Amino acid sequence: MTITKEQLAELPIETFEGDIIVIDHPEEVQDACRCLSSYSALGFDTETKPAFKRGQVHKVALIQLSTEEKCYLFRLNKIGYPIELESIMVDPAIKKIGLSLRDDFAAIRKRSLRNPENFIDLQGFVDQFGIEDNSLQKIYAILFGRKISKNQRVSNWEADTLSPAQQVYAAIDAWACLRIYNHLIGKK
Repeated sequence: MTITKEQLAELPIETFEGDIIVIDHPEEVQDACRCLSSYSALGFDTETKPAFKRGQVHKVALIQLSTEEKCYLFRLNKIGYPIELESIMVDPAIKKIGLSLRDDFAAIRKRSLRNPENFIDLQGFVDQFGIEDNSLQKIYAILFGRKISKNQRVSNWEADTLSPAQQVYAAIDAWACLRIYNHLIGKK
Protein backbone atom coordinates (compact mmCIF):
# COMPACT_ATOMS: atom_id res chain seq x y z
CA MET A 1 0.00 0.00 0.00
CA THR A 2 1.22 3.44 -0.92
CA ILE A 3 -0.14 6.93 -1.62
CA THR A 4 1.13 9.70 -3.89
CA LYS A 5 1.63 13.34 -2.89
CA GLU A 6 -1.20 14.24 -5.27
CA GLN A 7 -3.60 11.76 -3.66
CA LEU A 8 -2.57 12.99 -0.21
CA ALA A 9 -3.23 16.62 -1.17
CA GLU A 10 -6.85 15.74 -2.07
CA LEU A 11 -7.71 14.31 1.34
CA PRO A 12 -9.60 16.18 4.10
CA ILE A 13 -7.55 17.31 7.09
CA GLU A 14 -7.76 15.25 10.28
CA THR A 15 -8.81 16.88 13.53
CA PHE A 16 -8.24 15.81 17.12
CA GLU A 17 -11.48 15.96 19.09
CA GLY A 18 -9.98 14.93 22.41
CA ASP A 19 -8.70 17.04 25.29
CA ILE A 20 -5.31 18.71 25.05
CA ILE A 21 -3.68 19.28 28.42
CA VAL A 22 -0.61 21.52 28.48
CA ILE A 23 1.71 20.74 31.39
CA ASP A 24 3.90 23.78 31.93
CA HIS A 25 4.05 23.97 35.74
CA PRO A 26 5.80 21.36 37.93
CA GLU A 27 2.75 20.97 40.18
CA GLU A 28 0.71 19.62 37.21
CA VAL A 29 3.09 16.76 36.42
CA GLN A 30 2.10 14.25 39.10
CA ASP A 31 -1.63 14.08 38.23
CA ALA A 32 -0.91 13.90 34.51
CA CYS A 33 1.59 11.08 34.94
CA ARG A 34 -0.70 9.21 37.32
CA CYS A 35 -3.41 9.26 34.66
CA LEU A 36 -1.06 8.22 31.85
CA SER A 37 0.52 5.38 33.83
CA SER A 38 -2.87 3.65 34.02
CA TYR A 39 -2.75 2.93 30.25
CA SER A 40 -1.00 -0.01 28.60
CA ALA A 41 -0.22 1.93 25.39
CA LEU A 42 0.37 5.61 24.62
CA GLY A 43 1.07 7.63 21.50
CA PHE A 44 4.39 9.46 21.69
CA ASP A 45 6.18 12.31 19.96
CA THR A 46 8.56 15.17 20.73
CA GLU A 47 9.09 18.67 19.39
CA THR A 48 12.27 20.71 19.40
CA LYS A 49 12.75 24.35 18.50
CA PRO A 50 14.24 24.39 15.00
CA ALA A 51 17.83 25.57 14.57
CA PHE A 52 18.52 27.88 11.66
CA LYS A 53 22.24 28.46 12.24
CA ARG A 54 25.02 25.96 11.71
CA GLY A 55 26.11 24.42 15.00
CA GLN A 56 23.01 25.62 16.84
CA VAL A 57 21.27 22.82 18.76
CA HIS A 58 18.26 22.98 21.05
CA LYS A 59 17.10 20.53 23.69
CA VAL A 60 13.77 18.79 23.21
CA ALA A 61 11.12 21.31 24.32
CA LEU A 62 7.99 19.16 24.29
CA ILE A 63 7.06 15.54 24.93
CA GLN A 64 3.60 14.52 23.84
CA LEU A 65 1.92 11.45 25.34
CA SER A 66 -1.55 10.58 24.15
CA THR A 67 -4.41 8.25 24.90
CA GLU A 68 -7.34 7.92 22.48
CA GLU A 69 -9.16 10.71 24.35
CA LYS A 70 -6.47 12.99 25.80
CA CYS A 71 -3.09 14.30 24.85
CA TYR A 72 -0.69 15.67 27.43
CA LEU A 73 1.90 18.18 26.24
CA PHE A 74 4.84 18.28 28.66
CA ARG A 75 6.76 21.53 28.17
CA LEU A 76 10.25 20.40 29.14
CA ASN A 77 11.68 23.86 28.48
CA LYS A 78 9.52 25.06 31.41
CA ILE A 79 9.36 22.05 33.76
CA GLY A 80 12.60 20.18 33.02
CA TYR A 81 12.41 16.39 32.76
CA PRO A 82 10.53 15.37 35.92
CA ILE A 83 11.13 11.96 37.46
CA GLU A 84 7.42 11.07 37.09
CA LEU A 85 7.61 11.59 33.32
CA GLU A 86 10.94 9.78 33.07
CA SER A 87 9.36 6.86 34.94
CA ILE A 88 6.71 6.48 32.22
CA MET A 89 9.37 6.67 29.51
CA VAL A 90 11.35 3.80 31.06
CA ASP A 91 8.35 1.72 32.22
CA PRO A 92 8.48 -1.66 30.44
CA ALA A 93 4.77 -2.23 31.17
CA ILE A 94 3.62 0.75 29.06
CA LYS A 95 4.01 0.60 25.29
CA LYS A 96 4.90 3.93 23.73
CA ILE A 97 4.16 4.17 20.01
CA GLY A 98 5.97 6.74 17.90
CA LEU A 99 7.61 7.26 14.53
CA SER A 100 11.25 7.74 13.62
CA LEU A 101 12.28 7.33 17.25
CA ARG A 102 16.07 7.51 16.86
CA ASP A 103 16.03 11.33 16.78
CA ASP A 104 13.58 11.49 19.69
CA PHE A 105 15.78 9.20 21.79
CA ALA A 106 18.89 11.23 20.99
CA ALA A 107 17.07 14.38 22.13
CA ILE A 108 15.87 12.71 25.35
CA ARG A 109 19.41 11.47 26.12
CA LYS A 110 20.46 15.12 26.44
CA ARG A 111 18.11 15.31 29.43
CA SER A 112 18.49 11.84 30.96
CA LEU A 113 20.92 8.92 31.07
CA ARG A 114 18.14 6.35 31.46
CA ASN A 115 17.15 4.56 28.25
CA PRO A 116 13.51 4.72 27.14
CA GLU A 117 11.86 1.26 27.18
CA ASN A 118 9.04 -0.55 25.39
CA PHE A 119 8.81 1.75 22.37
CA ILE A 120 7.38 0.69 19.03
CA ASP A 121 8.57 2.59 15.95
CA LEU A 122 5.79 2.63 13.37
CA GLN A 123 8.29 3.01 10.52
CA GLY A 124 9.33 -0.61 10.88
CA PHE A 125 6.07 -1.88 12.37
CA VAL A 126 3.88 -1.00 9.35
CA ASP A 127 6.03 -3.09 6.97
CA GLN A 128 4.37 -6.30 8.15
CA PHE A 129 0.99 -4.88 7.08
CA GLY A 130 2.10 -4.15 3.51
CA ILE A 131 2.37 -0.39 3.98
CA GLU A 132 5.29 0.84 1.89
CA ASP A 133 5.26 4.50 2.93
CA ASN A 134 6.80 5.32 6.28
CA SER A 135 5.94 8.96 7.00
CA LEU A 136 3.26 9.55 9.62
CA GLN A 137 1.25 11.63 7.19
CA LYS A 138 1.21 8.92 4.50
CA ILE A 139 0.62 5.96 6.85
CA TYR A 140 -2.31 7.80 8.40
CA ALA A 141 -3.74 8.74 5.00
CA ILE A 142 -3.52 5.15 3.74
CA LEU A 143 -5.35 3.77 6.78
CA PHE A 144 -7.90 6.50 7.48
CA GLY A 145 -8.30 8.53 4.27
CA ARG A 146 -7.43 11.80 6.00
CA LYS A 147 -4.27 13.91 6.09
CA ILE A 148 -2.37 15.33 9.01
CA SER A 149 -1.44 18.99 8.59
CA LYS A 150 2.27 19.74 9.01
CA ASN A 151 1.94 23.57 9.09
CA GLN A 152 3.38 23.99 12.61
CA ARG A 153 6.41 21.71 12.23
CA VAL A 154 9.03 24.49 12.26
CA SER A 155 7.40 26.75 14.81
CA ASN A 156 8.99 27.92 18.07
CA TRP A 157 8.32 25.13 20.56
CA GLU A 158 10.01 27.16 23.31
CA ALA A 159 7.56 30.09 23.00
CA ASP A 160 6.15 31.46 26.26
CA THR A 161 2.75 30.07 25.34
CA LEU A 162 1.94 27.42 22.74
CA SER A 163 -0.60 28.69 20.24
CA PRO A 164 -3.81 26.69 19.73
CA ALA A 165 -2.45 25.62 16.31
CA GLN A 166 0.78 24.35 17.91
CA GLN A 167 -1.18 22.46 20.56
CA VAL A 168 -3.39 20.75 17.97
CA TYR A 169 -0.43 19.88 15.74
CA ALA A 170 1.51 18.37 18.65
CA ALA A 171 -1.51 16.43 19.95
CA ILE A 172 -2.41 14.97 16.56
CA ASP A 173 1.09 13.64 15.96
CA ALA A 174 1.14 11.60 19.19
CA TRP A 175 -2.53 10.58 18.97
CA ALA A 176 -2.18 9.49 15.34
CA CYS A 177 0.67 7.12 16.28
CA LEU A 178 -1.53 5.39 18.87
CA ARG A 179 -4.52 5.33 16.51
CA ILE A 180 -2.45 3.70 13.73
CA TYR A 181 -1.07 1.08 16.11
CA ASN A 182 -4.49 0.23 17.59
CA HIS A 183 -6.01 -0.01 14.12
CA LEU A 184 -3.29 -2.34 12.84
CA ILE A 185 -3.42 -4.69 15.84
CA GLY A 186 -7.23 -4.81 15.50
CA LYS A 187 -8.23 -2.82 18.57
CA LYS A 188 -10.41 -0.41 16.59
